[in-house]
Amino acid sequence: MTRPRCRFPSVALVGALSLVLTAALLPTVGDVPANAAAGGPITIAAAGGPITLAAAPGAERWNVDLSVVDRDDVNVQRTATGLRLRTARPTGRSAHSPHSALAEGMLLSTSRTLARPATRVRAEITASIPAGATVEAQVRGWRAAGWTEWRAATAGAVFDRPVTQVQARVVLTAPSGGATATVRGVQLTADAAAAVSAATPGRTYRVYATRIGLVGELTANGRTVQPRDHFAALPSRRGLSPLNTGDYTVRVCTTSGSRCEYAPVWDVGPWNTRDDYWNLSAVRENWKDLPQGRPEAQAAYQSGYNGGRDQFGRTVLNPAGIDLADGTFWDGLQLTTNAWVDVAYLWTGGGPRGVVGDGPLNIRAGASTSYAIRGLAARFAHVPIQCYVIGQSVAGPYRTTTRWNRLATGQYVSHAYISGVYGGSVPVC
Repeated sequence: MTRPRCRFPSVALVGALSLVLTAALLPTVGDVPANAAAGGPITIAAAGGPITLAAAPGAERWNVDLSVVDRDDVNVQRTATGLRLRTARPTGRSAHSPHSALAEGMLLSTSRTLARPATRVRAEITASIPAGATVEAQVRGWRAAGWTEWRAATAGAVFDRPVTQVQARVVLTAPSGGATATVRGVQLTADAAAAVSAATPGRTYRVYATRIGLVGELTANGRTVQPRDHFAALPSRRGLSPLNTGDYTVRVCTTSGSRCEYAPVWDVGPWNTRDDYWNLSAVRENWKDLPQGRPEAQAAYQSGYNGGRDQFGRTVLNPAGIDLADGTFWDGLQLTTNAWVDVAYLWTGGGPRGVVGDGPLNIRAGASTSYAIRGLAARFAHVPIQCYVIGQSVAGPYRTTTRWNRLATGQYVSHAYISGVYGGSVPVC
């Protein structure tokens, strides 16, 4: 089905050639970093004059390294004056939208282990930003169950539980062919703050799925879409995995439950780009008056919400809340047309997770290759492991083993293809 697809920019930073922004981020536990510092005031240069935000006692500060640009980064380059977009031409899915006249790029920092747990990280961004261009700092934090969602640091990100590592990414946009911002520095400050409600753990919603297609184009995290590829797209960057990771994985099942695929989220869409509809209204980016689990596009299409339009003013032509790459759509779920599916947003859950190191991996109905195939687990997907059983011996890329992991009732994968397990110990079924 042909319809508009888009990846649009993050929130803009206002005007001024030189702008310093402060934002909230998440902290972590570990060895004391060399540049850990005590707290102190943070100053925002704003049109109305400086505003001072006091950091909590024991706050920790460090600078994001903007000098290293590697394969995990998208359309950015380091210049003598600072970090800039490599090209100001729209690429990938953005280039296919008549409403997308913006180029975008993203630098992903290395994660940092903090001296003590924290619930907030704030970012000071020093940048020259011409009219029409934007810069945003976003952060996520690591805890036992995995990474939190990405949060915009420019508006202040507070997380529900302390985290032990922090990772940041810097997102730049510019008008097509226009001037790009130059980012000279990003300083992060981690401390503790009052907690707020986060996504309900392990929530599952029935939403409408469409097929991505677009083979050869770039996803929001920089992947070139392959024929019969295996990943998903959600309409918010909060659940966007870095390239070649499954930090944010969805389990997508047909409504009958006969087929499922575990797939990493590698793109942003459909329709909206700031609609984390799986979250509680207290933390949902936009459309806070909609029920949790109801995508804005679905409400617009079915009920005329927002005048029947998406966040960019386009008339919504279907109720899609998730996009599926061709391999997930055709091979994992064996769909032949757009359909309603049941989606579990696995990072909102807890417990042990296994990383699929080689795939797509067959999901079997029992602990042997003689059992029926119930679906697929894509490479890099992070799959929940309820428990394990002993079954057929399998020689895989990581080990030869008789262990089979149960992902859900009637869903088993051989441990021979699991590169690692985190989030707790796995019991015997």
